[in-house]
Amino acid sequence: MKPAAFLTLLLLCTGLLCTCQPEQEKSRHGNHLLGEKSPYLLQHAYNPVDWYPWGEEALSKATTQEQLIVLSIGYAACHWCHVMEEESFEDSTVASLMNKHFVSIKVDREERPDIDQVYMDAARVINGQGGWPLNAILLPDGRPVYATTYLPKEQWIQMLRQIQKLWEQDPSQLQTMADQVMQGIRMVDALDFKGSLDPFPEGVNESMAQGILSQLDSEKGGRIGAPKFPVPVVFEYLLHRAVQEGDTLAKRTALATLDHMARGGIYDHVGGGFARYATDEAWHVPHFEKMLYDNAQLISLYSHGWQVSRKEGYREVVMQSIAFAERELASPTGGFYSSLDADSEGEEGTYYTWTSTEIEAVLGTGNLVSKYFAISPKGNWEGGRNILYLRPDVVLKKQQLAVDSLSRKALNDELSTLLKVRQQRVAPSLDDKILCSWNALMLTAYCDAYRAFGEEGFRRKAIELAGFIDKNLKGAEGGLYRNYKDGSASIPGFLDDYALTIRAYIDLYEISFDAAWLVKAKSLSDYVHEHFKDRSTGLYFYTSDLEETLVIRKKELIDQVLPASNTLMAENLHRLGLLLYIPEYEQEVIYMLNTILPETRQSPSYYAGWASLLLNITAPYYEVAIVGKNFEVLRARMQEEYVPNAIYLGGSEEGSLDLLSNKLVEGETMVYVCLDKSCRLPVVDAEQALKLMKKP
Repeated sequence: MKPAAFLTLLLLCTGLLCTCQPEQEKSRHGNHLLGEKSPYLLQHAYNPVDWYPWGEEALSKATTQEQLIVLSIGYAACHWCHVMEEESFEDSTVASLMNKHFVSIKVDREERPDIDQVYMDAARVINGQGGWPLNAILLPDGRPVYATTYLPKEQWIQMLRQIQKLWEQDPSQLQTMADQVMQGIRMVDALDFKGSLDPFPEGVNESMAQGILSQLDSEKGGRIGAPKFPVPVVFEYLLHRAVQEGDTLAKRTALATLDHMARGGIYDHVGGGFARYATDEAWHVPHFEKMLYDNAQLISLYSHGWQVSRKEGYREVVMQSIAFAERELASPTGGFYSSLDADSEGEEGTYYTWTSTEIEAVLGTGNLVSKYFAISPKGNWEGGRNILYLRPDVVLKKQQLAVDSLSRKALNDELSTLLKVRQQRVAPSLDDKILCSWNALMLTAYCDAYRAFGEEGFRRKAIELAGFIDKNLKGAEGGLYRNYKDGSASIPGFLDDYALTIRAYIDLYEISFDAAWLVKAKSLSDYVHEHFKDRSTGLYFYTSDLEETLVIRKKELIDQVLPASNTLMAENLHRLGLLLYIPEYEQEVIYMLNTILPETRQSPSYYAGWASLLLNITAPYYEVAIVGKNFEVLRARMQEEYVPNAIYLGGSEEGSLDLLSNKLVEGETMVYVCLDKSCRLPVVDAEQALKLMKKP
């Protein structure tokens, strides 16, 4: 019998429910989380549950005392994590049960994504789905026997009692279940084939595109149905394909997504930035937490969207989203904090929503906010409050604010007034840990915004942020740390920390032509190759061979809300291989792609990053060298255009890169457009160079 079926039958048959009414209280003395730095863990430090952080103390206790482990994983901005804490983990009866029979461990998924990955796979094996809070029951050796998401208090108690009873009366059943779950987890990463250097199958790009587009909503954008998550890697791929291959459906679907998100309630029209996702298919009703990783990626996506479409609204989204990040997530030390909670004053969305009376009191009757947004006396959200999203009739009548600059300015002035009033409210709580990978995403966002809009401040911020990462998150032995808080870094980095930082350093090189960033990118790549590489598959493990070993060592292969770290490493190797002229990197990328391609057939939309890389490998990919004293002017003009299949290198001198050798012409600034190290005749004009890269 499968583990899920067995436990379901077990719980149904025994049916024991706790009918007591426990006292609600928190421990006066705190628990073992008191010494932690994670805001999420500290939220639970005074629960009556005797929580431990993940580590040797808790794991040894479980082994020594032969107790099951309750593993609860969440993050500071997680709404349902707060609900379960209030209902169960602050409850003295629940705490008594957990403290007596279990070793209870709390994990911040953003600090320890390696742990989250393993036990999220367990939840999917057992239940077919996952989410947060993620709650798992483990044997003392760490193998999972059960995993679920949020459970109401009575169901939580019932589940704990039944599993504990089984552990006491027939532990062999749980051992069998653990074996079955582990087998399922291993199957998630199982690859029954190895890569090769063979040519890619004919028509593979077309089949990938058709598979990805078939799962998307070409009218409202995003994936079909609800909820709707921004998944930037998918729409980056569509823009890439639209420009490189002239795919009109890809372009229409990508821009529809950007349009609807920018009009919808998922976008904060008052303060800028995006919420994590929309609960409906029209993007109107957000789940209100705001994450750095979403906003950084969406700054990049809207910058590219502007380059493709020149829609002025996309520029506003970029500028306002950067302003939001700098206003509400920037640390005085130079990095960016992780997230803002969905809740304030104990309610979700209170900070971001308005009654019509509040708006009229601030802006007066007949204001433009009420005219253009879905404001009504009865509200479109709980308690008569209103989420700001552009009214459907305004969209349908094409009363786009972009065509009326006076109305747009007046509306923006009103929104700025609302922001000042909103800032007097009780703000959502801030998760003030600084994560390496997410800051690398923000670094790339600055680079992409600089390319599109030429704002020198964005390049300056990119250089400052790169300096922060290099100074504060780099270890003495050449590796990276995962996080930084209260003046110190801790937790060794995972593959996404390396992959995103390498990519960001390459991006920074391309907008600055400062070769020091390429040197740093190459050094980190060498470290990854030494400590993360799986020699048997050619792919990379998520964890270093120098760090703790969990019940399984996983690989991250699927592109989801973030691109998979293996996707990113393959992309990095492709770019570094060209910039630094390392042919072995190119072969490694082809090998990795051939390993992954068979996996893409069933769910191609979860491999959009790989699909984008495949476009670059199978179609012309240009090396653009700009050399001479006026390189900055030509580089800025060329990079204003969206050319996803090109890398840029150069400077006022030739420097040390092989591709720049013998390209300096005294007294001139020349642009060389090259393919596979073979260069066309140089030109002195950016427009001429751009024409050389256009598809015939």
